[in-house]
Amino acid sequence: MLDRFPGDVIGEKPAFVIILGGANDIGWGLDPSTIACNLTSMYDAARKEGIGPVACSVPSILGCDELIPPRLSLNQMIDVEAKKRKIPFLDLFRATADQTNNRLLEIYCADGLHLNPQGYKQIAKHIFDNWLKFVLGPHTPDTIPANRGSDAEIIGTTPRGNREKNSYSHGT
Repeated sequence: MLDRFPGDVIGEKPAFVIILGGANDIGWGLDPSTIACNLTSMYDAARKEGIGPVACSVPSILGCDELIPPRLSLNQMIDVEAKKRKIPFLDLFRATADQTNNRLLEIYCADGLHLNPQGYKQIAKHIFDNWLKFVLGPHTPDTIPANRGSDAEIIGTTPRGNREKNSYSHGT
């Protein structure tokens, strides 16, 4: 992900980038601090290019309880780094986990590791409710572009289609 970031994100010049990464790295046994370092490199690279980074926690897992503590550790580091950089933080772990045992809720789970369609809808709802609706702001029919294009284009522009620098601070 870090290697692809310059071409896949920086080169596209979006207004914002939602960064969710680290789940596979945890499964491969990488130390959460190494993963956090890679993620912060992407936050900083985006900011340097005028792109507003949005940090996301890694969702939980179901069936491999030994992989939950590294997720919690990484997510805490992501939250701390987002606060330091004054960038939005979206807690996708808490949005999809059972609060009593930290496991991914079965209703959001396809196979223990991956989200099912309902899980992706929950994440999308969390992103919208806790960040995107504030970026888009209030709408009137004349402020919504007639040709909306892809979701990436919508996220990268204001409702009037003008690029705007991220001025949002750390959120929930």
